[in-house]
Amino acid sequence: MPYKEFRIEKLYYSIGEVAKFFDVNTSLIRYWETSFDILKPKKNAKGDRMFRQKDMENLKLIYHLVKEKGFTLEGAKKAIKEGGAETANNYEIIESLSRIRNFLEELRDDL
Repeated sequence: MPYKEFRIEKLYYSIGEVAKFFDVNTSLIRYWETSFDILKPKKNAKGDRMFRQKDMENLKLIYHLVKEKGFTLEGAKKAIKEGGAETANNYEIIESLSRIRNFLEELRDDL
Protein backbone atom coordinates (compact mmCIF):
# COMPACT_ATOMS: atom_id res chain seq x y z
CA MET A 1 0.00 0.00 0.00
CA PRO A 2 1.56 3.30 -1.03
CA TYR A 3 2.02 5.94 1.57
CA LYS A 4 1.36 9.63 1.25
CA GLU A 5 4.45 11.72 1.02
CA PHE A 6 4.53 14.75 3.23
CA ARG A 7 7.02 17.51 3.64
CA ILE A 8 8.90 17.51 6.90
CA GLU A 9 9.95 20.97 7.90
CA LYS A 10 12.71 21.51 10.38
CA LEU A 11 12.38 23.83 13.33
CA TYR A 12 15.81 25.37 12.74
CA TYR A 13 18.08 25.66 9.71
CA SER A 14 21.81 26.33 9.88
CA ILE A 15 23.29 29.19 7.89
CA GLY A 16 24.92 26.65 5.55
CA GLU A 17 21.55 25.05 4.79
CA VAL A 18 20.00 28.47 4.20
CA ALA A 19 22.82 29.52 1.87
CA LYS A 20 22.52 26.27 -0.08
CA PHE A 21 18.72 26.71 -0.35
CA PHE A 22 19.12 30.18 -1.89
CA ASP A 23 22.33 29.30 -3.77
CA VAL A 24 24.24 32.21 -2.24
CA ASN A 25 27.28 32.55 0.02
CA THR A 26 26.88 32.45 3.79
CA SER A 27 28.47 35.90 3.94
CA LEU A 28 25.51 37.31 1.99
CA ILE A 29 23.06 35.81 4.50
CA ARG A 30 25.06 37.37 7.35
CA TYR A 31 25.12 40.71 5.52
CA TRP A 32 21.35 40.62 4.98
CA GLU A 33 20.94 39.86 8.68
CA THR A 34 22.73 43.08 9.58
CA SER A 35 20.94 45.08 6.87
CA PHE A 36 17.33 44.00 7.45
CA ASP A 37 15.58 44.39 10.81
CA ILE A 38 13.10 41.60 10.03
CA LEU A 39 15.87 38.97 10.16
CA LYS A 40 16.50 37.88 13.72
CA PRO A 41 17.88 34.33 13.75
CA LYS A 42 18.44 32.70 17.12
CA LYS A 43 22.00 31.93 18.12
CA ASN A 44 23.08 28.91 20.12
CA ALA A 45 25.70 28.89 22.87
CA LYS A 46 28.50 28.72 20.26
CA GLY A 47 27.04 31.70 18.40
CA ASP A 48 25.85 29.68 15.38
CA ARG A 49 22.84 31.18 13.66
CA MET A 50 19.71 29.05 13.71
CA PHE A 51 17.06 30.24 11.27
CA ARG A 52 13.38 29.52 12.03
CA GLN A 53 10.62 29.07 9.46
CA LYS A 54 9.63 32.74 9.83
CA ASP A 55 13.23 33.76 9.11
CA MET A 56 13.16 31.57 6.00
CA GLU A 57 9.99 33.31 4.80
CA ASN A 58 11.58 36.71 5.38
CA LEU A 59 14.70 35.59 3.50
CA LYS A 60 12.54 34.41 0.60
CA LEU A 61 10.96 37.86 0.47
CA ILE A 62 14.34 39.61 0.61
CA TYR A 63 15.78 37.28 -2.03
CA HIS A 64 12.78 37.91 -4.28
CA LEU A 65 13.08 41.68 -3.99
CA VAL A 66 16.87 41.92 -4.31
CA LYS A 67 17.83 39.07 -6.63
CA GLU A 68 14.70 38.51 -8.75
CA LYS A 69 13.15 41.98 -8.92
CA GLY A 70 16.47 43.86 -8.91
CA PHE A 71 15.80 46.15 -5.96
CA THR A 72 18.70 47.81 -4.21
CA LEU A 73 19.07 47.01 -0.52
CA GLU A 74 17.68 50.43 0.37
CA GLY A 75 14.79 49.92 -2.03
CA ALA A 76 14.04 46.50 -0.57
CA LYS A 77 14.15 47.91 2.98
CA LYS A 78 11.76 50.68 1.96
CA ALA A 79 9.39 48.24 0.23
CA ILE A 80 9.31 45.98 3.28
CA LYS A 81 8.88 48.88 5.71
CA GLU A 82 6.17 50.73 3.79
CA GLY A 83 4.24 47.83 2.36
CA GLY A 84 5.46 44.89 4.40
CA ALA A 85 2.21 42.94 4.48
CA GLU A 86 1.30 43.90 0.92
CA THR A 87 4.76 43.08 -0.43
CA ALA A 88 4.78 39.72 1.36
CA ASN A 89 1.25 39.01 0.12
CA ASN A 90 2.25 39.80 -3.48
CA TYR A 91 5.23 37.46 -3.17
CA GLU A 92 3.00 34.67 -1.82
CA ILE A 93 0.65 35.12 -4.78
CA ILE A 94 3.54 34.95 -7.25
CA GLU A 95 4.89 31.84 -5.55
CA SER A 96 1.47 30.19 -5.57
CA LEU A 97 0.95 30.95 -9.26
CA SER A 98 4.38 29.55 -10.02
CA ARG A 99 3.52 26.27 -8.26
CA ILE A 100 0.24 26.07 -10.20
CA ARG A 101 2.06 26.68 -13.47
CA ASN A 102 4.59 23.95 -12.71
CA PHE A 103 1.78 21.54 -11.84
CA LEU A 104 -0.07 22.31 -15.07
CA GLU A 105 3.10 21.89 -17.13
CA GLU A 106 3.74 18.50 -15.51
CA LEU A 107 0.13 17.53 -16.19
CA ARG A 108 0.47 18.56 -19.83
CA ASP A 109 3.68 16.57 -20.20
CA ASP A 110 1.99 13.47 -18.77
CA LEU A 111 -0.77 13.62 -21.38
